[in-house]
Amino acid sequence: MKIKHLAALLGACLSIGTAFAQAKPESQIEYRKSAMTVTARSFGVLGAMAKGDIPFNKEVATRHANLLANLSDLPLSAGAFGPGTDKGAPTKADPKVFSEPEKFKAAYEKFTAATHGLPAAAGDLATLKVAVADLGKTCKGCHDDYRMK
Repeated sequence: MKIKHLAALLGACLSIGTAFAQAKPESQIEYRKSAMTVTARSFGVLGAMAKGDIPFNKEVATRHANLLANLSDLPLSAGAFGPGTDKGAPTKADPKVFSEPEKFKAAYEKFTAATHGLPAAAGDLATLKVAVADLGKTCKGCHDDYRMK
């Protein structure tokens, strides 16, 4: 039931993406940072299961996988990397995000594609391990090139 509510909420957020795109840059930066924090926390749970640090739980894995799949598109589509979001509030986004927007978008789309495969993989530990490893590579690739150290 909670996933249905989350899906409805995320759907509503997608439908108002234009409104978010018109938000103040400072608000967009905070939105981006919040989405990345939630992403990191959910990925952390899946990564811990994949490594055997916590027991595999299909229901928990599926919840986090669905959350990541639904959330991953939002920062880019809602304008959280849009004009003016390279200045103002403290951010870890490397200036190359804004000077190389097409390259950044391509890297970000690899990340979202990897998250979209998570729900199908979450039902089995072996497939989850592969999907988490693939997602981790996309995260690392983007962080290496587009995140301030």
